[in-house]
Amino acid sequence: MSAPDPFDYDAALAACARGERQALAQIYQREGRYLLGVALRIVRQRQSAEDVLHDAFVSIWQRARSFDPGRGAGRGWIYSVVRHAALNWVRSHGREVPVDEERQAALEDELALDRHAGSLDPAETRAELGRLETCLDRLEPERRECIVLAYLDGCSHGEIAQRTHKPLGTIKSWIQRGMRSLRECMA
Repeated sequence: MSAPDPFDYDAALAACARGERQALAQIYQREGRYLLGVALRIVRQRQSAEDVLHDAFVSIWQRARSFDPGRGAGRGWIYSVVRHAALNWVRSHGREVPVDEERQAALEDELALDRHAGSLDPAETRAELGRLETCLDRLEPERRECIVLAYLDGCSHGEIAQRTHKPLGTIKSWIQRGMRSLRECMA
């Protein structure tokens, strides 16, 4: 895995809450392309993904005051806002979006996570995050890295294969098996 990121997402969100537009611009500059990847993976249309990302950043700006670092990391909160915006877009457009098996599994994971996260109080959320971290630590480092790149950074399987210099089939297999292991560990 890469070295820890020195950018302070929590501080950037606090600056957004104070009305400092530069903080939002910094978040966009650092994460925009990855967040676009997350939206694109869900809505499957570039123009719509760009619209979702725009709406998500408006929401981040407007809701920055509601971010509570005691409930989770700022970077995760930002990605959650984008995922929710993309899922809401799919729901509100009420049409079938063609999905392959890989995308269907990812959407099911996202929806299950959203439903589960919405049903927990802050203390339960922290406990679940602790369990998730423990479960992630049990994975082989290469599988853990692939899952983090896919679900946190919004990378496609092809992008992960390029970054890790591994065959695409291997990456798909590692992510699928890793997610299965995480589900079993969290159950």
